Amino acid sequence: MGEPTFDPRKKIRSLPVGTEVELTPPDGRTWHGIIVPSTEFSGENIVVLKLASGYNVGLEVTERDVLTVISKPRRPRTSPTVETVSSPPTEPWVALLTTGGTIASRVDYQTGGVKPVRDEREILAAFPALDAEGPVHILPVFERFSEDIVPLDWVALAQKVGECFGLGAKGVVIAHGTDTLGFTAAALSFLVRNPPGPVALVGAQRSPDRPSSDGFTNLPAAIHLARSGELGEVVVVMHDGVSDDRLAIHRGTRVRKMHSSRRDAFESRNAPPIGYIEGKRIELGGEARRPTGSPLRIDARLDERVALVTYYPGLTPVRLRRFLRNERGLVLAGTGLGHVAREHLRGLRKLIEGGVTVGMTTQCLEGGTDPYVYATGRDLLRAGVVYLDDLLPETAYAKMMWALGQSEDPARVRALLLEDQVGEFVTRRRLEDLP
Repeated sequence: MGEPTFDPRKKIRSLPVGTEVELTPPDGRTWHGIIVPSTEFSGENIVVLKLASGYNVGLEVTERDVLTVISKPRRPRTSPTVETVSSPPTEPWVALLTTGGTIASRVDYQTGGVKPVRDEREILAAFPALDAEGPVHILPVFERFSEDIVPLDWVALAQKVGECFGLGAKGVVIAHGTDTLGFTAAALSFLVRNPPGPVALVGAQRSPDRPSSDGFTNLPAAIHLARSGELGEVVVVMHDGVSDDRLAIHRGTRVRKMHSSRRDAFESRNAPPIGYIEGKRIELGGEARRPTGSPLRIDARLDERVALVTYYPGLTPVRLRRFLRNERGLVLAGTGLGHVAREHLRGLRKLIEGGVTVGMTTQCLEGGTDPYVYATGRDLLRAGVVYLDDLLPETAYAKMMWALGQSEDPARVRALLLEDQVGEFVTRRRLEDLP
């Protein structure tokens, strides 16, 4: 039973963030939620509660209110490093790797901005039902926003994923900022091979202490998917619409952030999501990759010497060369079917003859490249440019780094780029099947 108190105004000021309480004003309506930080503009008798719906409500506590403490903040089931999880639970457990980002952040009420949390207790306070279905080990990896994550961080994350599975994790969830989540998902798809369970990246458009945080739905859903063990690939779990009733499961190599602030900002490109989560029901499509039983392999070889350049009118060969120093690879996001101005032909041919692998994608949001429709494409193909069909530019960028890490031979790198490795190329659909 809860702990009733008779001096609610005094008691509320002594309760730590993360305390579960019930507050009943004289009107008889009961508010049940988790205490989250109040702003510096709130009065001393104001409490902000995170409701079960994910919304926040600010309430003024009066002397006539009845305040009941349901539970104090729990000690986190967490380990500061994977190595310290020496005795994993006998029941299935999930690893939650935190990198910072909005989903693992809170409002800094001194500045009004959002900053990553540094205490795992804050995560459990914001997501009180995180381990309702079983143990979750929270393992901090980084404490920064996604724009500060670099390719070597992808390698570190892949290695942590491998360590977690090696210790018996049923699945792995990675809390990540949304702005570069697509890049990380694509990279991990190539670095983490044959995962024995789901590797689910998840983000939020609003921090958990903000009203109507989407992370309040996204993170538990990703944990639920990871615990199911039904997938054997890297995916992204985010809202499928603006409401909380359904979440989409996107393949890590096909997903892109399409809106700066909406809950359903992420979409699969050129193909539908590989599955959906509605409540506790997981619905996977036929294209979803199940665990194969093959040994997990962490392929952490990346060559960072790759440039990703979006072609634009006015990009001259001289300007393009300024992007390149000692790069072994160049990914071009060309116009339409994969074009750049004809004046680039000579320079690109010279780069390729010098051992640089040049890949061509399209900056269009749907469709793929095709070098055979126009003369420019045919000339670029003859110059040695590798046309990468319907790969997203960010996926092509990550795959180029991976391919260059496998071989010093440009011919072998070209072959790897054109081979479907983890379902990154979309199977061609009939015209009548297209939306």
